[in-house]
Amino acid sequence: MSKEISDIELLEQFRVESTRNLAFNMLVTKYQKRVYWQVRRIIIDHDDANDVVQNTFIKVWKNLDGFKEASRLYTWIYRIATNESLTFLKQKRAPLYVAFDKVERGLSRRPDDNYYKGDEIEKKLEQAMLTLPEKQRVVFNLRYYDEMPYEEMSEVLETSVGALKASYHHAVKKIEDFLKNN
Repeated sequence: MSKEISDIELLEQFRVESTRNLAFNMLVTKYQKRVYWQVRRIIIDHDDANDVVQNTFIKVWKNLDGFKEASRLYTWIYRIATNESLTFLKQKRAPLYVAFDKVERGLSRRPDDNYYKGDEIEKKLEQAMLTLPEKQRVVFNLRYYDEMPYEEMSEVLETSVGALKASYHHAVKKIEDFLKNN
């Protein structure tokens, strides 16, 4: 069984021209699944989520040399993935001038796709999450699914811990109401 390489080792190897590609491949292998599920919970559609994940790692590749290590590597990647997801959603509705809630209603039917393996409760939770405003959905995803501490979430979303706690609280209440009434 091989030991997982640390982020520090990955960054050191990435900065050496001869090991750059290998280091980046290891980084993608290490984080791809977690990034995919973060994006998927925001985007819902499997194919769209794959596109956003690919765009995320392209941005990581282009900007990794400039990574200042002020935050953890994964926190930085999460921030990129979240921003790419939100940008995707905005672009998806912009050309059509469709209200965001209509895009979300369309997406809410998607948990039935071939890649979705959840049970009925999980499908209901997905549908409930789609009723949330963007920011609340992102905060809920990070806290509920990834158990990300508010302090780390604050770095990812560049907002205060208090605002995040309030967003999470409102999201939970809305989800509870949805589950009770649907």
